[in-house]
Amino acid sequence: MIKHRYNHFPFSPTKSPVFYGWFIVLWGTLGVIMSVPGQTMGVSTFTDHLIGALKLSRNELSTAYLIGTIASSLMLTKAGKWYDRIGARWLGVGISLALGTTLILLSQVDRIAIGLGKLLAITDFQFYLSFFFITAGFFLVRFSGQGVLTMLSRNMMMKWFSRRRGFANGISSVFTSLGFAIAPLVFDYFIESFSWRGAWIILAMITGFGFSMLVFLFFRDNPEDCGLKPDGEPVNTQEKNPQHIAYEPVKQFSLKEAQHTFPFWVFVIALSMQSLAITGFTFNIVSIFESAGMDKTTALSVFLPTSAISVFISLTGGWLSDHIKLKYLLMVFLAGQIISLLSLSVLSPGLPYLFLIIGNGIVGGLFSVLAAVVWPRFYGREHLGAISGFAMSALVFFSALGPLLFSASYTRLGSYAWAAFLCLSIVGATFATSFKAENPQEKLSRQ
Repeated sequence: MIKHRYNHFPFSPTKSPVFYGWFIVLWGTLGVIMSVPGQTMGVSTFTDHLIGALKLSRNELSTAYLIGTIASSLMLTKAGKWYDRIGARWLGVGISLALGTTLILLSQVDRIAIGLGKLLAITDFQFYLSFFFITAGFFLVRFSGQGVLTMLSRNMMMKWFSRRRGFANGISSVFTSLGFAIAPLVFDYFIESFSWRGAWIILAMITGFGFSMLVFLFFRDNPEDCGLKPDGEPVNTQEKNPQHIAYEPVKQFSLKEAQHTFPFWVFVIALSMQSLAITGFTFNIVSIFESAGMDKTTALSVFLPTSAISVFISLTGGWLSDHIKLKYLLMVFLAGQIISLLSLSVLSPGLPYLFLIIGNGIVGGLFSVLAAVVWPRFYGREHLGAISGFAMSALVFFSALGPLLFSASYTRLGSYAWAAFLCLSIVGATFATSFKAENPQEKLSRQ
C-alpha cells in the first residue's frame, strides 16, 4: 500500500535521538495550525472584502458559506476512508496542495465569475455566477482546511501514542490555541500590507505549497510502519491501573461497528452540540452582548480569559485522560456546556458573564481532548480515519447550523435565550446518558 512506502525516506525515524512521536506532535500541531485559512476565524477576516468584490449582501455570502460548509461535511466520512487507505503523509501532501490551490482560486474568485459571465455573454446572471463560485470556493477551503487537514494531523498524532496519548494531545492543544489566537492578526496584517488577494496568495504559498514539502519530509502515518512502538516502548499488557483503562484495543472496530455502540453517539452528540453552540455564539457575539446591555468591547474581551482557562483545562484534561475513564471527562465537559448555556440564557453583567467565561473555558479545553483521544481508545487505530471522519462530519454540519439557529432565535422570537434553551435541553439529556458511556474495549477485555 502507498501508505507504507518511503517510510525511511529521506531519513529513518528509528535514527531519531528521541522518540519520533514527539516530532510527530510538532508537525501534527503545525498541520492543525495550517488549517486556519479553512476555519471560520480565517475566512471571516476576508468577509467584507468578498462582499465588496462579489457585490453580494452579507446574508447572501453567509448563505453561500452555510451551503459550502454543509457540503464539505458530507464528504468528510469519505475522506476519512481515504486516510485509512493511503495514510497521513500522502493524503497530507495532496490536501495541502489542494488547500493552496483553493486559496489561489479564492483570491481571484470575483474575476473568474465576471470573466466567465462576459465569455458566455450571460452578464444578466452575474449574481448566480458569483454565488456559485464563492460557494464552491467555501466548500473546497472548508473541506481541505477545516476538515481533512485537521483530521489527518490529529489522527497521526494519536496513532503515535497510547498511554501518553492525552498528554501529547494536551501539549498540542496549547500551541494550537496560541496559533489560532494570533492567526487573525497575521491575516489582517497580510491584508493591510498586500491586499486581500495578495494575502490569500501568500497563505497559499505558506499553508499549501510550502507546508506540503514539510508533510512529505516529516509526516509518518504510524510507528509500526517505521519499526517503532506507540509511546516509544513495548506495552506491558499485564500491567493494570486503578481505573482498569484499556489502552490497547482488544478489537479494531469498523465505522459501522462503532456506530452500533451506545458511547459512540453520546460522544458525537456531545461534541456536535458544542460545535453548534460555540459557532452560534461566536458568529452573533456582538449582538448577543448588546441585547444583554453590554458593549462590543465587553463582548470581544470574553475571549482572553476564556482562552486562559481553556489552556489550563486542556493540559490538565489531557494528562487526566491518560489516567481516568473518558466518561468522567465527558461529564465535566457536558457540565461546562450546561453552565455556559444557562449563563447565556440569562446573560447580564456580573455573575452570568463570569460563569459564561468559566463554562466556555471548560468546554473549550476539554473539546480538543475528547475530539482526539476518544476514537482511537474506544475503537482502535485501524479504521480511525473513517470513524473520526464521520465524527468530524457531524461537527462541521452542526457548526454550519449554529449561526442560523441563534440568529433566527433573535430575529423571530426576540431573544437568543430560546436557542440557548433548545441546546440546553439536548445537552441535559446527553449528560443523563453520559454515565453509560463506557469504553467498549473494557467490556470486551472482561469477556
